Amino acid sequence: ATSCYIIAFIAAPPVDIDGIREPVAGSLLYGNNIISGAVIPSSNAIGIHFYPIWEAASVEEWLYNGGPYQLIVFHFLLGVASYMGREWELSYRLGMRPWIFVAFSAPVAAASAVFLVYPIGQGSFSDGMPLGISGTFNFMIVFQAEHNILMHPFHMAGVAGVFGGSLFSAMHGSLVTSSLIRETSENESVNYGYKFGQEEETYNIVAAHGYFGRLIFQYASFNNSRALHFFLAAWPVVGIWLTALGISTMAFNLNGFNFNQSVVDS
Repeated sequence: ATSCYIIAFIAAPPVDIDGIREPVAGSLLYGNNIISGAVIPSSNAIGIHFYPIWEAASVEEWLYNGGPYQLIVFHFLLGVASYMGREWELSYRLGMRPWIFVAFSAPVAAASAVFLVYPIGQGSFSDGMPLGISGTFNFMIVFQAEHNILMHPFHMAGVAGVFGGSLFSAMHGSLVTSSLIRETSENESVNYGYKFGQEEETYNIVAAHGYFGRLIFQYASFNNSRALHFFLAAWPVVGIWLTALGISTMAFNLNGFNFNQSVVDS
């Protein structure tokens, strides 16, 4: 997938994405830059048919119809799903709990939603997300126009998950960094006071709890480190799960809210 993506991003010829004999150029050699470049999704004439190289009459036809997009997306999804399984297996073999693979399932679900479920629901891989920066933005704008995603509760949950996760990460990191137990002189980095594998606490959780409990209110501050770290993992993961679920429902045109029924004809 990576090799095909790099080659296609640099040198792929234009792709007839809409199936109307108007090829769209996405590669660097055909006039794009890093921002505008993309691997263009496969043709609307192909729909959701599986389109490997051996199904095309020639490599030229395969390139014209956007075959590289399917090759990259299918191998990528198989790869990340297998990597998720690898995380579970490694945790199991080391006697660890399985939450690492559960957390990674969120981006896997999100990628599967935009690259596989949405195109299937819409009936064509030409509706999948292009593999480029401007292509991603175009996908977002068209998605809003067609599905009103910003008014979908699951997208709102995803925004809360990502922004909330950023906020909680910043809060936790700054609180811990501000309450480190100094083991070094003023002339040394405080980081040298930590030795990998040490049994002693490296920061004062009571001080951090006291600060944050006074900054907000007492019960807004966790007094259990394990519960805190579970929350830090669960909040963004659940948000991204819900966003992926939202994309997957809008794939079948169960769209965001609108108030059309409230409009009174004049």
